[in-house]
Amino acid sequence: MEAITSIFSAIEGVVWGPLMLVLLLGVGLYLQAGLRLIPIRRLGTGFSLLWKGRETGKGDEDEGEVSPFNALMTSLSATIGTGNIAGVATAIFLGGPGAVFWMWITALVGMATKFSEAVLAVRYREVDEAGDHVGGPMYYIRNGLGKKWAWLGGAFAFFGAVAAFGIGNTVQSNSVAAGLNESLGLPYWITGVVIMVLAGAVILGGIRRIAKVAGKLVPIMAVAYILTGIVVLIINADAIGGALGMIFGYAFSPISAAGGFAGAAVAKAIQFGVARGVFSNEAGLGSAPIAHAAAQTKNPVRQGLIAMLGTFLDTIVVCSITALAILTSTQWTSGETGAALTSLAFDESLPGIGQYIVSFALAVFAFTTILGWAFYGEKCIEFLFGVRAIKPYRVVYILAILAGAVAPLDFVWLMASVFNAMMAFPNLIALALLSPVVFKLTKDYFDGKPVLPGEELNK
Repeated sequence: MEAITSIFSAIEGVVWGPLMLVLLLGVGLYLQAGLRLIPIRRLGTGFSLLWKGRETGKGDEDEGEVSPFNALMTSLSATIGTGNIAGVATAIFLGGPGAVFWMWITALVGMATKFSEAVLAVRYREVDEAGDHVGGPMYYIRNGLGKKWAWLGGAFAFFGAVAAFGIGNTVQSNSVAAGLNESLGLPYWITGVVIMVLAGAVILGGIRRIAKVAGKLVPIMAVAYILTGIVVLIINADAIGGALGMIFGYAFSPISAAGGFAGAAVAKAIQFGVARGVFSNEAGLGSAPIAHAAAQTKNPVRQGLIAMLGTFLDTIVVCSITALAILTSTQWTSGETGAALTSLAFDESLPGIGQYIVSFALAVFAFTTILGWAFYGEKCIEFLFGVRAIKPYRVVYILAILAGAVAPLDFVWLMASVFNAMMAFPNLIALALLSPVVFKLTKDYFDGKPVLPGEELNK
């Protein structure tokens, strides 16, 4: 295990090095500029479209399996997970308060990335042998860039199918098992078995069942967590100014050691802020467009405007709540990290119940993430091997939940981090090359021109 861990650590140092940071932020900034800040300026339009897209079969929105609203909820089910609770705490522990600033920057440019991903996913989606709409980076690479780039789509699908076992499965079950063991003393294996059985019952039902469950669970749990976080911030209102000062101040200057906190350089703040930001909102990974490709819509730009809300809600709202709750407490220098740090921070303001609220939120967020990533993984495996491979993949994926619950946490996080990056490379290359398509579709939409499904765009 030590040898394997060393190998993955070396790989992580390369894939999450300067090149990845430049690609993630550079492509996001390029798309944001090319879109003339539409993902930020049209945030209200996105929420309006989301509200109108709550139900299926309205107007001409009849191509796809799930409503635009449930497509976003499926996407959010995969993004709002341990990254919002454990990931934020880890970023602060390793990179200092300044890491939160770089999480925010990643989210703001990531809104353009997520918008573009969804636009391309709907534009280049296909109907598979089972009659379902399928799409995502592997399809917009093959259909948008041409057959000579098909190998890149295959590479994404392979990394996505494997990464689902990390970011979407074992990391989630492990974090829940650790959290419940810490707060309730529940054995790791019991948590693993319970999650495996519950998730299996939903996953075996496919995208329609996953979307239905996500459409109910995600809004309820997200609102409950946000409201609890706001209560914590109201209690710690006098410390919010200082927390914001640390976030902005230490984003550009190193922070020295304090208590159990080891200190961090600016480079570490940027590295862990960007890495954990991407882990949380998944902008640039190419995972979310797989869900948005199944939306009942004929217009790629409409779904793009809805999709970008995922990054905003995940990082600017939910992650910020967690970060400020931690930094307004006295616990962030305690030496704790991950979900344990977030639990301590909430429990300090809400004694006796704070840690249980965090544990419950973590369990629900992780559960829905497992569901969302099961769909992502099976669509990647379908791209490689066809629809016959879906059922065997689902079975293996469900069994991996128990294995993840009892595996060493450090290695699980390490593996997830590596495969996250490996997914991002093909997707970011495709986004850059297909950006003229995104820009044209967006301009035509806001100019009131119709989108013709068979129209040849710039390839």
